[in-house]
Amino acid sequence: MAAHIGRRLRKGAATTAVAAAAVAALSASQAPGATVDDQGRQSTGDATSAPDTAADDSATGNSPYYTDLPPLNSPNPSPSVGSGDAGDQRAGEAGIPATVLDAYKQAEATLREKKPGCNLPWQLLAAIGKVESGQARGGRVTADGTTVTPILGPQLDGNGFALIRDTDNGAYDGNRMYDQAVGPMQFIPSTWDWAGRDGNGDGRKDPNNIYDAALAAGHYLCRFDWDLSQQGDLRKAILSYNNSTDYLNTVLSWLEFYRRGTHEIPDGTGALPVDRSDDTARPGVTPSAPGTTPPARPGKPSGSRPSPSPAAPGNGGSPSTPPVTPPPATPPTPTDTVHHLEDAGTGTLTAMAGHTFAERVSTRAETEAGKAVAKVRIRFTLVGDTDTTFAGGETVATVTTDASGVAVAPALQAGERTGAFAVQAAVVGRSVKGVPYRATVTARAADALALAGEKEPTCVAGGEFAEPVQVKATYRGEAAGKVAVTATLVTSADDPAENDKGPYFKDADGKAVRSLTGLRTDADGQLTLPKLYADDTAGTFLLRLTTAGGATLDVKLTVEPAAAPSPEPDPSTDPAPSTDPSTDPSETPAA
Repeated sequence: MAAHIGRRLRKGAATTAVAAAAVAALSASQAPGATVDDQGRQSTGDATSAPDTAADDSATGNSPYYTDLPPLNSPNPSPSVGSGDAGDQRAGEAGIPATVLDAYKQAEATLREKKPGCNLPWQLLAAIGKVESGQARGGRVTADGTTVTPILGPQLDGNGFALIRDTDNGAYDGNRMYDQAVGPMQFIPSTWDWAGRDGNGDGRKDPNNIYDAALAAGHYLCRFDWDLSQQGDLRKAILSYNNSTDYLNTVLSWLEFYRRGTHEIPDGTGALPVDRSDDTARPGVTPSAPGTTPPARPGKPSGSRPSPSPAAPGNGGSPSTPPVTPPPATPPTPTDTVHHLEDAGTGTLTAMAGHTFAERVSTRAETEAGKAVAKVRIRFTLVGDTDTTFAGGETVATVTTDASGVAVAPALQAGERTGAFAVQAAVVGRSVKGVPYRATVTARAADALALAGEKEPTCVAGGEFAEPVQVKATYRGEAAGKVAVTATLVTSADDPAENDKGPYFKDADGKAVRSLTGLRTDADGQLTLPKLYADDTAGTFLLRLTTAGGATLDVKLTVEPAAAPSPEPDPSTDPAPSTDPSTDPSETPAA
């Protein structure tokens, strides 16, 4: 133990300077207004303290993490590093295992396409992966990225850690009493349940797969439309992963280290971290590293019932042996007191495709007696065949109840898929009766159509209309984009039957058609119809345009008669040539 403490003191003297230098460098490069104190802690004007975040609202449940700081030498290997064990150790500590590094870079590429405004750097995933699991325990993963053995944090039983009771019936962590952080990015089961992603395309969402976990971590960090190129948003995102200022500074140190350069090392050769944030969380108990069996509670042997104390009366033990004191009973949390959920006055949930729902889902947590319960995490999950999302593009949102016991879900953003779906409200960490909410997305609609041009279309019989018909659709005065429009050449204003003569469109085969479906306005509500042609029938005709929502517009089309051709001269009606010599110059007598 003395040797261990001495090593930590020596390491602390060296790494404190590293933390201060790394965070200072990050401050200089990303946040002109940031300051760093003499302990390497960073602060900015817009983010001076950690948010008040419940443990089960973080990715890890605020589980323990590795506190090892980056080495003093450059992250890039060079011939001057040396050879032998010392050089190999430094390279392993600074490098990133090949499969793990590939997973981080793939996640960055995916997020660049899916959420470009987030500006997620892969080095941030690497920094978090280093702090959470030592890069998947030094890159001990299979070819598809799955860890050779599961990586588990200690059980979150409230004894030195957060208290998070089982939420997955042991499906991810094998623990049916309490949750444990799982995998190389250390997600707790309740978070993985909604944040999990399939990063390697095998059809599964496995928290122990580095490709899946890295992509899930990227989505988690980008879920609130944060721009991670901005220092304030970067801090918020990291703190949302694990709500600790020391955690923030450790991640920032590794982020700056990896940004200065890193290198790829073979899988399984990475250096294993040593120091953890819970080294002193339980006096007298050696903390477990991720991937090992969590330590037993003090005074309670692992996997067995407590033995009678030798000093207990009647046991015949030595009276000088102190009795074993059982741990104090854990007081009930607000979540423990919730009996059921009730609707808190949510109105009708209906929105047009592509629009934001005006109404928001509101749920109240209550005890059995109907008393409101504050500070309870409520998870809202979208259920059904829908592409509707909450703000930020997520299908799950977790909100804490306020003093009145009410949690209001983020606004729903309707997608393009129409029809009904449900929003399910449930208590995080408890199996109590939830509340389902029915929601409906209707087709895009317009309540008005107008002809874009001032002139009514005109054509000559047998010809084609020179200018195409252009219209604009609006809904409540705003441009109605992506609205379906039907165009039909009707018989008359009172007879909507399709006309069998007059103007017509052409189909792909060049045949005449007088009704078109599948037309759709552009993002500005504009629609240009295909070219119109006219048969030999002259007169006035009607083109009727209709949309979902009841908008109708009749466009008058005028077909003028074709000009009559000039008549050919008739020889039979021409006058006979004159026989009068006096009129024939050739017969004029000589003078």
